[in-house]
Amino acid sequence: MPDPQNAAELAGKLERVTPARLAPDSVLRPTPDPLVPPWPGRTVEVDWPGGAIEIHVRETPATAPDAEPALYVHGLGGSGQNWTDLADLLSDRLDGQAIDLPGFGRSGPALPGGYTQQSYAELVIRWIEVSGRGPVHLFGNSLGGAVVIRAAALRPDLVRTLTLISPAMPVYRPRPTHRHMLPVLVVPRVERVVERILRAATPHQMAQGMIDVCFADPSAVAPQRWEEAIAEAEHRLAVPWGAAAYVASLRGLVASYLVPPGRSLWRLAGQIQAPTLVIWGHKDRMVDVKLASRTAKAIPNSRLLVLRGVGHTAQLESPRIVARAVLPLIEAGNRSVVA
Repeated sequence: MPDPQNAAELAGKLERVTPARLAPDSVLRPTPDPLVPPWPGRTVEVDWPGGAIEIHVRETPATAPDAEPALYVHGLGGSGQNWTDLADLLSDRLDGQAIDLPGFGRSGPALPGGYTQQSYAELVIRWIEVSGRGPVHLFGNSLGGAVVIRAAALRPDLVRTLTLISPAMPVYRPRPTHRHMLPVLVVPRVERVVERILRAATPHQMAQGMIDVCFADPSAVAPQRWEEAIAEAEHRLAVPWGAAAYVASLRGLVASYLVPPGRSLWRLAGQIQAPTLVIWGHKDRMVDVKLASRTAKAIPNSRLLVLRGVGHTAQLESPRIVARAVLPLIEAGNRSVVA
């Protein structure tokens, strides 16, 4: 378990960014044993140019009458299940929904050409509109972080607060763990190659690979969460569009390195109006922690929390500390709405 005081101090030392505030742990409910299962979901159709898209939405029922709407967006290769524990801890303050982006989780495939950050952001905006729940407390991890940055910048009226967990900000020197993949991504029909590789893997191997790269300490994953990850991998291997969605989304991340500065995600980050919390794991193997302070400084009204001993998915690895950082953000969001 990372030391939250140490983590807050670390954030404050990173190039004079404003450190996040942490609510007392005592304000959160005890972590249940056994852990809560993934929240129930439903498949809905969302109107889209050229036809409707089917997306899967998981609902985290609020446990208090005055809970405010929240929307959670997962990262590359993830699903709405990635938010189970955090959404549970915040359910007395937030009425949560977690969507599976098209091509991932239990959602259907995107329309042709639809696996892009811009398309995902437009879908998030569209869902907030059609659900009638805005403005929402918006959360995003990794690819989902990049997506919600776009959504918050384009439609500030729909976002009350923004929480970013290791968002996939553009870099011009990819991490060593990514470099071996970049030449592969330009190969025509590489989806077929990736599909063959995926289908040769067992659900256990696929889940193991994701956890190994996303968690600082894979051995800390609870057996219950292991079983759920394997079941999720089994479903993903069974759908025909899984490889295409993964490769196309990864290509979109790489393409973001090449966008002119005037249209980059960094510029959009500077346009965000909502109070924002940036959270990063100090042992993130996917997105360099050196981007943490730069991201927090790029967003006008933001605070930063860097967690030692945590990897790429802080909401899975340290949900209680993440929840403690979110609670003061919610209060800040309420004050900004009143103002």
